[in-house]
Amino acid sequence: MTTAADPIVQGKQSVAEVTIAPTRPFWDAVAELWTFRELFLFLALRDVKIKYRQALLGIAWAVLQPLATMAIFAWLFGRMMGVSHAGQPATVFYLSSVVPWLFFSAAVSGASNSLVGNADMLRKVYFPRLVLPGAATLACLVELGIGLTVLLVAQASYGLLSWRLLLWVPLVALLFTLALAVGALLAAINVQYRDVKHAVPFVMQLWLFLSPVAYPATAVPAGARDFLWLNPIAPILTAFRATAGPTLPIDWLDLSRAAGMIILITIGASYFFIRAESSLADVV
Repeated sequence: MTTAADPIVQGKQSVAEVTIAPTRPFWDAVAELWTFRELFLFLALRDVKIKYRQALLGIAWAVLQPLATMAIFAWLFGRMMGVSHAGQPATVFYLSSVVPWLFFSAAVSGASNSLVGNADMLRKVYFPRLVLPGAATLACLVELGIGLTVLLVAQASYGLLSWRLLLWVPLVALLFTLALAVGALLAAINVQYRDVKHAVPFVMQLWLFLSPVAYPATAVPAGARDFLWLNPIAPILTAFRATAGPTLPIDWLDLSRAAGMIILITIGASYFFIRAESSLADVV
């Protein structure tokens, strides 16, 4: 980072205006996040505390939300519409997609508002601005961990524990990366155009129904199934379902394509965010 001082004459006094701006290459900017890792963790912990502060049920919401969503989907899509569960118990079938989706939705929403919500910090001190959407995304991992624990208990009750549970680690990594990339991109745009704040809930609602959360991917007509896989979260949700039992195959090709798409989205979003970083404090 460099500083530039220009004298500004105000009456009889000369005041130096100091501008702090990043002047490092793209990859150095990404590596700089490690230097600020303590701030990263501190802000994530702060977000968790703020979210459940003065909440009557506190962290119990992290259990109730996926269970309530699962129950509604099981009744509406399972009983009323007769959607296939692909041979899995309804509880496991819906929880295995609802839990990762709720994390993704909350992380994108939180990250997209992280810069505007911390405007005072942006104006007062320099730090990599990517820390803010990153911390908002990291904070949501607490709920994801609790949700996956609920899913693990459900699978154990049906005797559906297997080696496939080891896939949760790379799947969570892909899900986290996608949520952070999308959230950071929207956060940078939100600083300039506040319409994003109102558009994100609507977009996430549409994205929910365009993703195999309440239905299996096999329920999509064959002609439209290729378009479904243009949605990078679709193979991740399907893979989470496949880890819940042996009745669903793991499509490694689709998962590899999704990983490639997420890498490209992350590189593009990071480049856009870092290019816009120097002007964020001026317009927020």
